[in-house]
This record gives sequence, structure tokens and C-alpha cells, in this order.
Amino acid sequence: MRHGKKFNHLGRTASHRKAMLSNMANSLILHKRISTTLAKAKELKKYVEPLITRAKEDTTHNRRVAFSYLQSKEGIKALFGEVVEKIGNRAGGYTRIIKTGFRLGDNAEMCIIELVDFNELMLKEAKPAKKTTRRSRRGSGKAESAAPAAKAEATKAEEPKAEENNEEKSAE
Repeated sequence: MRHGKKFNHLGRTASHRKAMLSNMANSLILHKRISTTLAKAKELKKYVEPLITRAKEDTTHNRRVAFSYLQSKEGIKALFGEVVEKIGNRAGGYTRIIKTGFRLGDNAEMCIIELVDFNELMLKEAKPAKKTTRRSRRGSGKAESAAPAAKAEATKAEEPKAEENNEEKSAE
């Protein structure tokens, strides 16, 4: 029985799964965003987030542990350099999974997994959140007092036109 064993094996042997997650983690760290299946993305999230947490403290031990997972010098440089620079103050939740639909061939659910603080489009949308004012349906005192004044001005503008029309008719 497999009680309490709940990680997804992804239909691979242990060595294949380890190599695949290592490669995907490298790609994610270097490119900041990759497209993959939802199942792989969820497993990759569990694989990468502890590495990013370790990278916040730049020690030789943490670098060696991260290298044992990533097996790539370029990945380690990027992780301990630019990735921690942007994500270092965040308490957790370093990755975001965005579902993109289903793959044509086998109908597998596809998604994009990305590092959170590297998506400029999402950051721009979050910043200009302006405070909106609430308006009631009843209207306020200002609008009611402004409305009769506007009506009075409109009737004054119509009266001279009516007088001009009368004068034109009498002249004919």
C-alpha cells in the first residue's frame, strides 16, 4: 500500500524524473518562464521553491546543495545572482502557474510556469491600481443643486432663439 506517498511519479523512473526536474528547474531559472504540462509544473514548483529559499542566504553550503539539484554552473550563478536579487524580500510563493489550455495531440492540460517578480506585464497592472470613489444611485447634494442650474441655463439659451424666430416671422 502507498499510504502517505503522494508525489506524482510522472510515469518515469526515479533517475529519469530527477534529471527531468533538474533540467526544467535550470530552464526556469535561466529563462524565467517555461511552458509545460500542469502535472510537471506542479512538481517543478515543489522542486524549485526550496532552492530559491536556500539561495536567499549565500553560503558555500547552500551553493553546493543547490548545485547537487541543478548540476549547472550557469543556473547557480543566475539563481544566487539576479533571481535572489528580485525575489529575496518575498516570504514564499516564488512561482506562478498560468493555465493555457489543452495540447492538441493528447489533450494534456498545458500551462506556463514563471518566476513571479520577472513578469513586467503583471507588475505594471498591479502598480496603477487607483483608488476609486463610490457613487450612490440616489445622487448627492452637489449633483441635485447643479442639475437645476444647468436646466435654467438651457432654458435661457432657448428663449432668445424663440424670440429671433418670432421676429423673422413678423418681418416676412
